[in-house]
Amino acid sequence: MPQNIRNIAIIAHVDHGKTTLVDALLKQSHVFRENQQVGEFIMDMNVLERERGITILAKNTAITYLGVKINVIDTPGHADFSGEVERVLNMADGCLLVVDAVDGPMPQTRFVLQHAVQKHLKPIVVINKIDRPFARPLQVAELVQDLFLELATDPEQLDFPILYASAKNGYALAGLKDEPRSMAPLLDAILKHISPPQGDPNGGLQLLVAALDYDSHLGQIAVGRIARGKVSVGDVVARVQRDGATTLHRITRVYIFDGLTRKETPGAEAGEIVALAGLEVAAISDTIASANQPEALPGIDIGEPTVQMTFGVNTSPFAGREGRPLTSRQLRDRLKAELQTNVSLRVQDTDSPEVFLASGRGELHLAILIETIRREGSEIEVSRPEAIVKVVDGQKMEPYELVLLDTPEESIGVVTENLASRLAQMTDMRSESQGRTHMEFKIPTRGLIGFRSFFLKATHGDGVMNSVFTGYEPYRGEVKKTRSGVMVAAETGIAVTYGLNNAQERGITFVEPATPVYEGMLVGVHSRDNDMVVNVCKEKKMTNIRSSTSDIAIKLTPALLMSLEEALDFVAEDEVLEVTPRTLRMRKRILSNDERYRQHRDKARAMVAS
Repeated sequence: MPQNIRNIAIIAHVDHGKTTLVDALLKQSHVFRENQQVGEFIMDMNVLERERGITILAKNTAITYLGVKINVIDTPGHADFSGEVERVLNMADGCLLVVDAVDGPMPQTRFVLQHAVQKHLKPIVVINKIDRPFARPLQVAELVQDLFLELATDPEQLDFPILYASAKNGYALAGLKDEPRSMAPLLDAILKHISPPQGDPNGGLQLLVAALDYDSHLGQIAVGRIARGKVSVGDVVARVQRDGATTLHRITRVYIFDGLTRKETPGAEAGEIVALAGLEVAAISDTIASANQPEALPGIDIGEPTVQMTFGVNTSPFAGREGRPLTSRQLRDRLKAELQTNVSLRVQDTDSPEVFLASGRGELHLAILIETIRREGSEIEVSRPEAIVKVVDGQKMEPYELVLLDTPEESIGVVTENLASRLAQMTDMRSESQGRTHMEFKIPTRGLIGFRSFFLKATHGDGVMNSVFTGYEPYRGEVKKTRSGVMVAAETGIAVTYGLNNAQERGITFVEPATPVYEGMLVGVHSRDNDMVVNVCKEKKMTNIRSSTSDIAIKLTPALLMSLEEALDFVAEDEVLEVTPRTLRMRKRILSNDERYRQHRDKARAMVAS
C-alpha cells in the first residue's frame, strides 16, 4: 500500500475559488520555473473555459510536497456540469471543500458535499477569499458545520479540519490569527488528515475508467485510479463493460501525472492515478482488469438529465456558406462520440433521420456542446430547450430547481413579477449589505428556461444567479408567455437601410444593413403579440422629383445581437436556431410565409368546427 501518495478532489460551488486554489498549490510546489509567466486559471486550458471564466471539465494534476505526491482533481462548480464531479470522485480518497468567506454554503456546495459524503471521502474545509470586503469566515465556518450535521452519515465525517485562505494571494491559515505566509498549512493538513489510498498491490488489476483522452499517435487513453494490483507496459488486460462483455487489449504506454504534464513510466501500482494507452476502445465506467481475473468494479452512477433539445442537419437556404454542413450520419457520429466523454449527455433518435434528441443537465450544458461543434467548423440546427417531463404512477412529474438571486434593491419588483409568471414560489428573502437583497425561489425547470437572460437585463448585469436541481414534483399549470411576436423576413436578399428603417417602426431588429436574409428568417421583435412579415430588403423607389431632405441619411437604431444562450431562450416551439461558425440565425421551421399562413388558417377552421 503506497504511503507516499494522496488523492484529493477539490469541490465547491461555482466562483468560490477552486481553480485559483489549484493555481496557488501548483506555484507553492514549484512546478514552474522561478521566472516563468503562468498567469491565472492555469488548469482551465480549454478556450471556452477561459472565455466564460468557469471550469467545464474535471482535470488531473499532481504536486510533490515533503516527498509525498498529491494527485489533485479540479472539478467544475456549475450545476450543469455536476456529472463531471460524479464521475471523478471515485479517484479520490479525500476532498477539499472550498467555501466563499462572504457567500457561505450555496446550493452546489450541498450537492458536491453530499456526493463526497456518500463516497466516504475525508473532508478538509477551506474558507476561501478571507481578504474580501465583508468577509465573515467564522460565521461561514458555523454554516458549514450545520451543513455537515445535516448531510453526514457517519460520526467520523463530523471531525474535519477548517482552514482559512486567500488563494488569490497565495496563503492559507490554520487559524485566523496566524501570520499569512504560504499554502504550507493546507498542504500539511492534506498529509495529516487524508489517508494514503487503500488497495492490495499484489492482487489482480482493477481500474475504473473515470476519464478519457485521445492522442493522434496512441489513440484512446483511459484515465483512472488503480484500485487493486499493478499495471505495466506490455501487460494484456481485460476491458469489462457495464453489460459484462469482455475484450482483451495490450497496454502500450503507462503515464502518471506530474505537475501539468503526463510522465511516462514503466508501470504503476494500487493507489496511483494513471493514464493507459493501448485500449482500442474504452468508455467511462468500464473496468480495466487482469486478463486472468476480469472482475468488474461498481459502475459510476450519473444523475438523470433534466433538459432536452433537438440537434438537426442544417436545412437553411444558406447551408454550407459559412461552415461544413453535417450529414445525418456525420451528426449522429459526432453526438455518439460526445457520449464517450460527456457522461451526463443522452442522445436518442427521433421520427426524422436528420434530427436527434439530446438531453443534458441544463441549458448551459447543452449550449457548451453546441458551441464546441460550432467551433469545429460545422453547421447544425437546434431547437428551444425543454424540461423533461416524466409520468410516475400515472402522474405527470417535472423537474424543479432552487434558484438563488442576489439583486440590487431597485430590481426586486420586476424580477419577482417575472418569476411569478413562471410559477416560481419564494422561499426566502433577506436584505444584504450595500443595498442588495438575497432571494430564493422554487421553480419548475421549464419556467426557468429563458429567465437568465431576462435577469441579466433587468439587473443591468449587476445580479448574481445560481440554481440547482432539487428533484421531480407534480406538474403544475402553464407558464405565462413572456415573449411578444416576431418580425419575419418576406423574401431572400440583402437587408438594406430603407427596409430596416420601416421595420424599426414596428419593433426592434436583429440584423444590420448588408446582412443576407432569407424568407422565414427572424429579423426582429414585433412590438405586439402577433408575428408580422416584413420586407427588410425593400429599397426606396427612385423618382425624378428632387427633395430638400433627400440627402439626409437614415439613422437606424443598432441591431439587437444575441448570444447563443439568449437565442436559445428566445426561439419558440415553431422556430429553430441555425448555428454556423460565424453566424446565429433564428428562423421559422416552415420557411414559406404562404405555407405558414395556410397552416394557421386550417388550424383555426378546425378549432371552430370542433
